[in-house]
Amino acid sequence: MEFLNQLLIGEKNNGASTGIDWMKTKGEELDVVSPVDGKLISKVAQAEEEEYDRVIEKAAQAFKYWRTVPAPKRGEIVRQIGIELRKYKEPLGKLVSYEMGKSLQEGLGEVQEMIDICDFAVGLSRQLYGLTIASEREKHRMYEQYHPLGIVGMITAFNFPVAVWAWNAMIATVCGDVNLWKPSSKTPLSAIAVQNILANVIKSNNLPEGIFNLIIGKGSVIGNKLLSDERIPLISLTGSIAVGKRAAGIIAGRFGRSILELGGNNAIIITPNADLNLAIPAVVFGAVGTAGQRCTTTRRLIVHEDVYDKVKESLITAYKSLRIGNPLDEKNHVGPLIDKAAVEDFKSALKQVVEEGGKILYGGDVLSGNGYESGCYVVPAIVEAENHYKIVQEETFAPILYLIKYSGDVQNAINIQNDVVQGLSSSIFTNNLREAEEFLSAWGSDCGIANVNIGTSGAEIGGAFGGEKHTGGGRESGSDAWKFYMRRQTNTINFGAKLPLAQGIKFEI
Repeated sequence: MEFLNQLLIGEKNNGASTGIDWMKTKGEELDVVSPVDGKLISKVAQAEEEEYDRVIEKAAQAFKYWRTVPAPKRGEIVRQIGIELRKYKEPLGKLVSYEMGKSLQEGLGEVQEMIDICDFAVGLSRQLYGLTIASEREKHRMYEQYHPLGIVGMITAFNFPVAVWAWNAMIATVCGDVNLWKPSSKTPLSAIAVQNILANVIKSNNLPEGIFNLIIGKGSVIGNKLLSDERIPLISLTGSIAVGKRAAGIIAGRFGRSILELGGNNAIIITPNADLNLAIPAVVFGAVGTAGQRCTTTRRLIVHEDVYDKVKESLITAYKSLRIGNPLDEKNHVGPLIDKAAVEDFKSALKQVVEEGGKILYGGDVLSGNGYESGCYVVPAIVEAENHYKIVQEETFAPILYLIKYSGDVQNAINIQNDVVQGLSSSIFTNNLREAEEFLSAWGSDCGIANVNIGTSGAEIGGAFGGEKHTGGGRESGSDAWKFYMRRQTNTINFGAKLPLAQGIKFEI
């Protein structure tokens, strides 16, 4: 395919790079198979401990240089990265779509998200502000400043194979950090392509290797090394709750920092005061976009009894119009799940919800035959359920929408929404100001993201992204998330001739 050639993806690829050159990696070869058609795209020779140590040494060396470069000049490098990404938006978007299975529009949108965060980070490079603080002591000045932190490790998931890296890496880069990226073994080619694009900027600016590093390897080898490495002060990890719990313990055990973006069990509330012309399209995109494989996917729909039947009928009608097929065909709405294991999870969840008392209203089939040879295509499902069902309490990374009825006032719906361990994204559809403000209040949604009259997915890069509870508490991307990528320092300067102590303490010698 032409886009593979444009991105310098070969039949066989090495799995470690410190910027320009690729190390000759010696680990087991990884077959990268597309869920779109079940065909082998390429192979990657995975890295082992020896290559990992070489990458870390190069990164540590590069950090000593990069932290001395003024932040606006670091921003200039990020600006150039944004320009390169614009040049390669179409081929990279196609690769993301083909390797991961999301629609081409979503693949292109993911690259646009990378471009947008580059623009954000360029502006940020001139706004890494500290504070001046009033001192209680005469002729003393207090202030705080932020310094580069070091090597930032990034462990990303298959569902956003490039954008989540950019959220972290572009912010870390302008903050003066260097980056070490371990992508998902399910989507390593998109990461290799990004590394090849970065090489253009590194070469043209005569930058040292080690600022942008990539390593592809088994979690049991490379992942464990990365988590336990004292030389990496911060690790940003996107993954399941189970993986996050284990990683957090290892990182905390060495007093490292972690940004955790874990599971979501996101709900939309529809009240009797909702505009259903807005709500229904938002629910459908939220539930079936990326074939239900977003951390912000709409998994629960909490609908007031007065409009429940109307919403149910409208959703079934909308689902019947969905076109399922090759995501590179822009006429299709829904592509495949990432692999056959995800299909088994989809089937298992539907079986369990029925056993618990749920009713499948639509969908749930696994497609086969012409165009569906990979075995990864499913018909998105709508299921009547109750929030307390065990399977509803869990996050199934597949297009299953649980339809839940509520009665009474909006606080009842909010209580249902909050009654899960995850706390990422949430939404309410209402034209009633009181209901909207109740939802956004301190006793409203307990999620990191709370929206009114838009869906749960499709967050903009300008806001900090992340969630509460078992979602991990991490924040990436916009707002002041940059502060976590730096070390904070409080400074006091005495410009007088005396040495007064704080709190009026007297000490004479």
